[in-house]
Amino acid sequence: MFNSVLRFTTLALAFVTPFVSIDGVSAQFDGDRCGTIAPIGQERIDIEDSLRAFRSNITDARIAPATINVYFHVVAENNTREGGNVPDAMIQNQIASLNNDYLPAGLTFRLVQTDRTVNAAWYRRAYIGNAESTQMTSALSKGTGADLNIYTVGFKEPPPGEKPLLGYATFPWELAQNGKLDGVVLLAESLPGGTAAPFNLGKTATHEIGHWTGLFHTFQTGDDAFYCDTVVGDQVDDTPIENGPAFGCPVGRDTCPQAGLDPINNYMDYTDDSCMNNFTVGQANRLRAALSEYRGIPF
Repeated sequence: MFNSVLRFTTLALAFVTPFVSIDGVSAQFDGDRCGTIAPIGQERIDIEDSLRAFRSNITDARIAPATINVYFHVVAENNTREGGNVPDAMIQNQIASLNNDYLPAGLTFRLVQTDRTVNAAWYRRAYIGNAESTQMTSALSKGTGADLNIYTVGFKEPPPGEKPLLGYATFPWELAQNGKLDGVVLLAESLPGGTAAPFNLGKTATHEIGHWTGLFHTFQTGDDAFYCDTVVGDQVDDTPIENGPAFGCPVGRDTCPQAGLDPINNYMDYTDDSCMNNFTVGQANRLRAALSEYRGIPF
């Protein structure tokens, strides 16, 4: 079943804003791909039990797509491009990239509003679960749990011992307790045309929104499990097991004895943006089930 891939033809998006070197710097991004925290233990078991019935009723991802309304919040240090005030063209290109990536999985995205906020503390320090992140999302969040709030920040000052992030997200089953904390937070320079090469084609948004829809990493493990030995994994049958995240674009990588090469082209791995090009049918069915169950989005 490992060939059940929803492959995406990369559109020749006419990026209005080309690659920009901020302050003359175009070095590659040196940080962590994702800061999203997956559930463990009994919480994980309860989630999968809840999703099982919905997944059994969703067997074809190629039906009429659901449309997600997007509220886009640009959080900047100041009103300059260098300070995080990304132009509308980058936001429009990000939405176009998301529609390209998610349409075969049954989702489209509609930008309904963009707002801009100057707050240096939020821009520099809005890491998952901290005071700045909570303040930012509580103040700016709009819509309902069926709507997607995207925030762009700078991640300039990571907590002690941590690296800058590309992004993080909340899961759909966290909506009840999170409320206004729900959403996706992205490094501004990860948008198409940004400076965070090789992560500047917009796939960080695709990856983090994958979590927002209920997807785990392709290399997900259970509690205290080794990657190749896990029987829990990402709860999707058609994503081959891999021994940890893949980086770069290691064609032919095969790190576990189970069937299938590592899913290095999957949006839920850690490879470069240019390497990512698919969700699987199983992932599409899972995300639709999770959106139906927890966000009330009908399919």
